Amino acid sequence: MKHWAIILVFVFGFFGCQEVKQPEKPENLIPKDKMVDMLTEAYLANAARSVDNKSIVSKGIRMDSLVYKNFGVDSLQFAQSNEFYAADVNVYMEIFKKVEARLARMQKKMDSLREIEKSRKDSIGKKNDAIKLNAEPAKDSLI
Repeated sequence: MKHWAIILVFVFGFFGCQEVKQPEKPENLIPKDKMVDMLTEAYLANAARSVDNKSIVSKGIRMDSLVYKNFGVDSLQFAQSNEFYAADVNVYMEIFKKVEARLARMQKKMDSLREIEKSRKDSIGKKNDAIKLNAEPAKDSLI
C-alpha cells in the first residue's frame, strides 16, 4: 500500500510540474512606468477604501474605475498587462519595488506634514495659554 502512495505522489508531481506557458505580449501593453503609477494609485485607493468604505459606497464612488479613467486605461487592458508582467517574477518584483519606494516616500512626506501641523497647533495652544495667564481676573460685583 505504501508503494502505491509513493508512486501516486510521483505521478502527481510529474504532471504538476509541466511547462508553464507565458502569456503573449498584449498589443496595448501598459508601459512599466505607467504600471507603477497605476499600482501606486490602486494601493492608495484600497487604503482609502479600508479607512472609510461606508462613505465611499454611499456616494457611489468606484475607486477602480477612477484609477482606470485617470490613466485612460480599461480594466481588460490593465488585467492583461498585469498578467504579462506577473509572468516574469523579476520584472514584477522590479515594478513592486518602485511602487513600495514611492509609497514610502509619500508616507515620509505625510509624516513630516503631520509633524509640522502638530507643532503649529502646539504653538497656537501655547500662545492661547499665555494670553489666558496674562489676562486680568474677572471682577466680581460682590467685592
